[in-house]
Amino acid sequence: MEITTAFCIFLVLVLNAVKITSSVEDGLLYLDYYKETCPLAEEIVSRNVEIAVRKDPRMAASLLRLHFHDCFVMGCDASVLLDNYGDIISEKQAGPNLNSLRGFKVIDEIKYILEEACPLTVSCADILAMVARDAVALRGGPSWKVWLGRKDSLKASFDGANQFIPAPNSSLETLIANFNQQGLDVEDLVALSGSHTLGKARCLSFRQRVYDINMEEKYDKYQRYRTFRRVLRSICPESGRDDAIAPLDFITPAKFDNQYYINILGGNGLLGSDNVLVNEDHEGEIKKLVWAFASNQELFFSSFAKSVVKMGNINVLTGIDGEIRKNCRFVNA
Repeated sequence: MEITTAFCIFLVLVLNAVKITSSVEDGLLYLDYYKETCPLAEEIVSRNVEIAVRKDPRMAASLLRLHFHDCFVMGCDASVLLDNYGDIISEKQAGPNLNSLRGFKVIDEIKYILEEACPLTVSCADILAMVARDAVALRGGPSWKVWLGRKDSLKASFDGANQFIPAPNSSLETLIANFNQQGLDVEDLVALSGSHTLGKARCLSFRQRVYDINMEEKYDKYQRYRTFRRVLRSICPESGRDDAIAPLDFITPAKFDNQYYINILGGNGLLGSDNVLVNEDHEGEIKKLVWAFASNQELFFSSFAKSVVKMGNINVLTGIDGEIRKNCRFVNA
């Protein structure tokens, strides 16, 4: 029965992937976009991501997260990279990003090298898309073809960052609504949530999940997960130590794999928004996807790659819209 369910889900996801590919082809993103104008672009990005991740393994998750947080606010346009300047209020100052997003210096270094090699050619938005792919692959995850040709935005949206980036304590209903606003469905939600197989989160992000008595009574009435809760409480007290960190996946924290889904099936997701995929799915459809990914890593990898490509096509700027920034932190003068 489990094999049949997983196979049916796989067929649905493959059919959805065909639709995604068609939509990208119908737009203005292309494979090998820089083949003529900057032939070493992808190699330059890949090498520098490898250097950064070898120096700091946690950087893989940070670079992937930059792409997510960029695409969920106005689309994949590198608005997340803009600093405060003039009328621009940086998205870096928004609640979900402040003292949380990392990797900006890595992007700066890659952009500097690309500008030396191919001035005003490779967009910051495309760098974020390529970096996400390479970061995942370096930690044992899938790789995928990156569609390129995005332009960079001329503005940022501080309010949008506060409004559209899913919060770590979101309900399942809120998560579904957030993803739907971006043109992403429940399959994308479950697949992209698997990115929490990498990285760490601050105490501030998971404190409610640890100390909320109502949540404990509702989802842990038999107190099966007391050991995990005790571990989290030792890291994150009820007050103070807001910046103390814990791995999103305690079992294989530095490896991109399907352990995340096994964790949440056991009630051991770090964030409240992880556990609701199972706890609040009353119809059972999302739980079937979680089970499928938990039991079949290749299925998860395939689905994750397709969903990242789909996300990477959200409201992209192409043609005469936007620009190619010389410095990813500022719009061109």
